[in-house]
Amino acid sequence: MNDNLLPTPDAQARQWAMLCHYAAFFWVLAPLIGNVIGPLVVWQLKKDMHPFVDEQGKEALNFQITYSVAMMVCGLLAWVLIGFPLMLLVGVAALVLTIIAGIKANAGEAYRYPLCWRLIK
Repeated sequence: MNDNLLPTPDAQARQWAMLCHYAAFFWVLAPLIGNVIGPLVVWQLKKDMHPFVDEQGKEALNFQITYSVAMMVCGLLAWVLIGFPLMLLVGVAALVLTIIAGIKANAGEAYRYPLCWRLIK
């Protein structure tokens, strides 16, 4: 999506877009599914507020789905022991990318996660 087509987000839209990304930390309370449910709930509640919130909510949700699938693959690979170091690598990368995305969204910059499977358009 071309960022120039979106209206400039106001402070409230930027905060909700940031919360779309940071809602992934809901996994602490609901392991395995909280990282998807958190962004999904925030996005569904606020997607009509501003196009920027809608775009960043979809991006956050798509990344968390991709992350969940990657962790499931790592879990399968744990049977041959390579899955454990891969889980650590994927987990740290997801943590860092989620923090960066939230910071960028709060600054009003649209963030696109690398290597993300974009199921929700």
